[in-house]
Amino acid sequence: MEEVFRKKAEATRRLVEAAEEAHHQHEDNPDLQYEYFNAVLINEVDEEGNNVELGGEFLLEPNDHFNNLSVNLSLSVVQVPTNMYNKDPDIVNGVYWSEALNKVFVDNFERDPTLIWQYFGSAKGFFRQYPGVKWHPDEHGVIGFDCRNRKWYIQAATSPKDVVILVDVSGSMKGLRLTIARQTVSSILDTLGEDDFFNIIAYNQEIHYVEPCLNGTLIRADRTNKDHFREHLDKLFAKGIGLLGDALAEAFTILSDFNQTGHGSLCSQAIMLVTDGATEMYDDVFEKYNWPERKVRIFPYLIGRESAFADNLKWMACANKGYFSQISTLADVQENVMRYLHVMSRPKVIDHEHDTVWTEAYVDSALSQAHKLKNKAGPSLTTTVAMPVFSTKNETKNQGILLGVVGTDIPLQELMKLIPKHMLGIHGYAFAITNNGYVLTHPDLRPLYQGSQKRRKPNYSSVDLSEVEWEDKDDFLRNAMVNRRTGTFSMEVKKTVDRGRRVLKMHNDYYFTDIKGTPFSVGVALSRGQGKYFFRGNVSVEAGLRDLEQPDVALANEWTYCNTEEQHEHRHLTQIQAIKLFMTGRRPHLRCDRELIQEVLFDAVVTAPLEAYWTGLALNKSENSDKGVEIAFLGTRTGLSRTNLFVPADQLSNQDFLTAEDKEGVFNADHFPLWYKRAAEQVPGTFLYSIPFSTALENKSVVLASTAIQLLDDRKSPIVAAVGIQMKLEFFQRKFWTACRQCTALDGKCSISCDNADINCYLIDNNGFILVTEEQSQTGLFFGEVEGAVMNKLLQMGSFKRIMLYDYQALCKDYAGSSDSARTLSDPFTVVKWLLTELVIFLLEFNLYSWWNVDLSVKAQRSRGKTMMVPCDTEYPAFVSERTIKETTGNIDCEGCIRSFVIQQIPSSNLFMVVVDNKCDCSSSPPVTMDPIEIMIQCVYVGEALNFCSFIYILDAFEHNESLKCDRLKFQKDRKKPESCHPFHPEENAMECGSATRLSSPLTAALLPLIAATISRAEDISEELKMHEEDHRMLH
Repeated sequence: MEEVFRKKAEATRRLVEAAEEAHHQHEDNPDLQYEYFNAVLINEVDEEGNNVELGGEFLLEPNDHFNNLSVNLSLSVVQVPTNMYNKDPDIVNGVYWSEALNKVFVDNFERDPTLIWQYFGSAKGFFRQYPGVKWHPDEHGVIGFDCRNRKWYIQAATSPKDVVILVDVSGSMKGLRLTIARQTVSSILDTLGEDDFFNIIAYNQEIHYVEPCLNGTLIRADRTNKDHFREHLDKLFAKGIGLLGDALAEAFTILSDFNQTGHGSLCSQAIMLVTDGATEMYDDVFEKYNWPERKVRIFPYLIGRESAFADNLKWMACANKGYFSQISTLADVQENVMRYLHVMSRPKVIDHEHDTVWTEAYVDSALSQAHKLKNKAGPSLTTTVAMPVFSTKNETKNQGILLGVVGTDIPLQELMKLIPKHMLGIHGYAFAITNNGYVLTHPDLRPLYQGSQKRRKPNYSSVDLSEVEWEDKDDFLRNAMVNRRTGTFSMEVKKTVDRGRRVLKMHNDYYFTDIKGTPFSVGVALSRGQGKYFFRGNVSVEAGLRDLEQPDVALANEWTYCNTEEQHEHRHLTQIQAIKLFMTGRRPHLRCDRELIQEVLFDAVVTAPLEAYWTGLALNKSENSDKGVEIAFLGTRTGLSRTNLFVPADQLSNQDFLTAEDKEGVFNADHFPLWYKRAAEQVPGTFLYSIPFSTALENKSVVLASTAIQLLDDRKSPIVAAVGIQMKLEFFQRKFWTACRQCTALDGKCSISCDNADINCYLIDNNGFILVTEEQSQTGLFFGEVEGAVMNKLLQMGSFKRIMLYDYQALCKDYAGSSDSARTLSDPFTVVKWLLTELVIFLLEFNLYSWWNVDLSVKAQRSRGKTMMVPCDTEYPAFVSERTIKETTGNIDCEGCIRSFVIQQIPSSNLFMVVVDNKCDCSSSPPVTMDPIEIMIQCVYVGEALNFCSFIYILDAFEHNESLKCDRLKFQKDRKKPESCHPFHPEENAMECGSATRLSSPLTAALLPLIAATISRAEDISEELKMHEEDHRMLH
């Protein structure tokens, strides 16, 4: 991993050097005319068939390395945000000198063929991307992408910061001004990352914390916290007069006190002032709290067209190393907010420190949409390595001019391919986290909604390690890894499988260390009893390769037997082709795992007779006359699998099984197949039967049966393979009912059978799920939902155990009010699309997968608004049978009527037959369900210090829930702050501190109708502005 990260960082550094040299040699020319390849316009023609301006013919060819997109490996393309002018002189000059990066892009890719997207995000707003690819606007003609508000850009451009946002809510801020102010605050929040801390204060004649429970403190700017504050922005309303001096004093006090606690960024500090005016300069406040060091920068944003108080606000900015901006319309917001980043970057630029930054795991949905990327598995998580690019011209040295940021992406799935999965055992896995404790990659990370629409969850990038390794109650593992230690740790764990319905109990040993040159740490979990011993055998290379190339053989798609990504000439090779070339000596430079290959060749030879055996079964019509058995399959610990179809592929009841669509059913980068893992936990020789939940939901009724193959050698008993079949559920049930009607009586007659009307017969598995019952609609359900009284008795008798599990990535119903959301205004161009697609899909998926969600019926009665799915924590039970109990009987008192039942384990299986008499009505007994219950954190503080935290169930009391939410906001886990910090520099030119100019370009006129149509008519806006300007004059 260190080698991979190092090579990507080196490629990024070469881009930095080339960009700075190119800019150094360039002299800006305001009259420069230059035709470049615009990402949106390439290959576009006008009505007469001629190439449009800034388009031109651009050769594109499909390339599987870039998600099968059509790309140009020789050239890059340039994307300009929709709200900017393609031919703005600043953009044209920047595009011109940055053409020099094309050569470095190509050279980097030739040196390291594993590279994917390389790019340069300019401080002027344009985005140069290699390889060249066509960009597509959405249905509104808009591309919602600006490189400057991407995590990688912001993180590389600035140092970590503590920010207090002051919002004027005096009477003069009514109407459109307050709307613009909300949007300005929301845009500022967009620029804050995981290493930043913030709070928002609204002021008039009083100080109002937007989140009252966070009085006097700052919280981390993660996605969850920022969204929480956005919800509160819509509750702001304007009245009274504005006492800015008190608000400034409060902001300075917070920053000072919080810094002294040792929390926060411990680096840069800033106050963002969003107001429509200041009647004085408040130099007494600045003299008391900020001079002469001027450690806190002031960034005033003047809302509205009136400029009467612009001089006062600009003086504040200039006197406190900040920057003044005036925002008159919603179209001005984005560009003006971004300017503060370049001021914050000045010390870093003057120091000429090219800090290498790495983002947490993320998906850039706007970029994927612009590329029209279609991935059945959903968007893939990526981390980006980025570095800032500075102006090196002597005449601008003390201005600290940031030219932009270069970066390259690293798909996390590619990192997982580096893990030698065969050496970790059946249940072993690798994982990595960031300096904030957030999961970079982990097999239990669920970043997407479970459904046909593969969409990201709201908090997918800020899942903490403690939320996937939740048995570590003291956070020992998490904190050790956050603090970049090397060590080991052990604990008992409960791992869920099969979409959380089943649980495996095991003991894990963890090994962890830091990844040099990055803020990441990596860990490996090994399950005791699995993977300690390996079975090795030797076969000839010729025999192994012959059997490996048989049509029924496949290798784990995401395992690396040979690294075919390192050199361009190997990229087209399959793993089997690469193995053959390597083992025959024809490609000695291929980097392959010889030990793994020798083991997989051995497995290929040993399992080869299965092909003839399965073929014989297929030819023997009497063995499978009604084609009830559809597939036979085998997998070995080296990732080799063999399959045999007994029916044509298009007639399979479950066509996803053993394909990439069935992630849990195949070998992949982070786990063995589910049927392999579960079989390995059974008693040797036992067959495991189950109905796959992924297919039961789609009414493709099949049963899987599998068993593990162990080699018994004294004390050593490694599991070397698992074998199984897929059969039709109807076929399996018919066999069961036939067996039930066979009796050992001499006359062949049964005194009692499942045909009797007085009894109910069930066949359930070791987790309590029904495989066979007379009522077909009950198939696949949990037994306790159907026979609650019997299940309760089985739990009391110890035949089954209830195991409580926790899901910290769950989604729960939330009933929002009908008021318009601040988030609705965050992008006025796409508001219609969001309402018609995102929300509808949200609700549909929620209803489809309500099994995972809490029934908040009380909230439903209270709510009058829409239903949304929001991140939450839940507790839910899973059930496991007690292996030592083979048969038991019991009686249940149902209101004076005694109901009897018997349960008996079916030998050599994980199945139980349950027979219940139905003479009594036990419907009054509540069902035993697996429904989750929402829980929240409750913390106890001694003074300001945290004493302890625990989880409690959600109660109906609204005030109590609000208190719990507050506890969760305050509760912050350990983190390791970035080592680099550049808060200020003595040579900085603080007089570059802004002007009252607004965003202006020939495109503004074209954008105003779009914005006006989203918010209100342009005439209404004009009238409202006049009215509130009059209000402002009266109040002041």
